[in-house]
Amino acid sequence: MAGDPYQELGVSRSASADEIRKAFRKLAKQFHPDQNPGNKGAEERFKKISAAFDVLGDADKRKKFDAGQIDADGRETMRGFRPGPGAGPGGGAYQSAGGFGGQEDVDFGDILSQMFGGGRGQARGGFGGGDPFGGPQRGQDVRATLEVAVEEAVQGGRKRIAFSDGRTLDVTIPKYAAEGQVLRLKGQGGQSRGGHGDALIELKIATHAVFKREGGNLVMDVPISIPDAVLGGKVEAPTPDGPVTLTVPRGANSGQTLRLKGRGLGDGAGKRGDLLARLMVALPDQPDEKLEAFAEAWRKERPYSPRRKP
Repeated sequence: MAGDPYQELGVSRSASADEIRKAFRKLAKQFHPDQNPGNKGAEERFKKISAAFDVLGDADKRKKFDAGQIDADGRETMRGFRPGPGAGPGGGAYQSAGGFGGQEDVDFGDILSQMFGGGRGQARGGFGGGDPFGGPQRGQDVRATLEVAVEEAVQGGRKRIAFSDGRTLDVTIPKYAAEGQVLRLKGQGGQSRGGHGDALIELKIATHAVFKREGGNLVMDVPISIPDAVLGGKVEAPTPDGPVTLTVPRGANSGQTLRLKGRGLGDGAGKRGDLLARLMVALPDQPDEKLEAFAEAWRKERPYSPRRKP
């Protein structure tokens, strides 16, 4: 049985959903099996973290857990009973809330045996061996975070993800996926007599060397030469969809921005932000004598300062 999910994630019972999500991401990254190959302790810790988030990361499950309607494993608790001082995992002593002859301490396993004819999962008639409280429940959903590159988020593709139980799945990344978008893989979660749960994969867009994320938009610096800045010209620039040709206006300055509409990140629903190309005038890597001579003459003949007087 899992421990207290709040303690597993290291958050208070009043923690917000965002605080819980951040705590899970931090711990999952630290104890993920890929980061700790061969470390059984880290693998077990990762399983407990995942189980805790499966409860607290779902608003409905968290509400039921806080109300005592489900346990830390997400299983329904017996209605009409409350844990006694000696209660423990697997059904220890419980205190009756009434209806069993006034007994103060009753063994949970014995009660089920008396009610359903021996065996916790076997009902006496009409239940077919299912859950005596309304049929077998399907397995728990499992959650994981998958990091994708900017290009993968825009273009889509397939990526493999490993779970703590040793399984690997190939996940299809949709085109124009968004940060925080959750992909649901039907039937890939936990298993029980009622069937499989689902796998919920949250997408996280990785930091990029060229493109900086600003909401749904992307921003990048595009170096241009002095002749292109003075006279205008055509320069090639990268985008998540592939290279494009930009038209640099005559008299361009560093910091001037060109907007490429619909070339940014997606919103998960088919729409995209823009790509902002910030022009940066760049000098040659090696000194150029003719350029230096021109600059010297220009400075003497045409004094100019870009700094305005106050």
